[in-house]
Amino acid sequence: MSRLAHTRTKIYKTIARQLHGVVPCWVCGAHVLPEAATLEHIQPLSDGGNSHADNLAISHERCNNQRHALGSVPASCELAGSVQRREPIKSKR
Repeated sequence: MSRLAHTRTKIYKTIARQLHGVVPCWVCGAHVLPEAATLEHIQPLSDGGNSHADNLAISHERCNNQRHALGSVPASCELAGSVQRREPIKSKR
């Protein structure tokens, strides 16, 4: 298994565990089956994004491809299918 596939599987399983088996597509909000899941860069690499876990989300392959073809970037917190990310824990120093 490639490193990217391992990362996708790990993120998918984490979201499924947190949301009791339902993994919403970051773009359309519908449930994503494991075999249809792709990793989506929330901030595209071309716009200065990175491949850290906090910039990755699960989406359908077709949604991921359509988003890139259209060049649109949805605002993740405003989408029905978005998974709200927790604020980073600040250390008390």
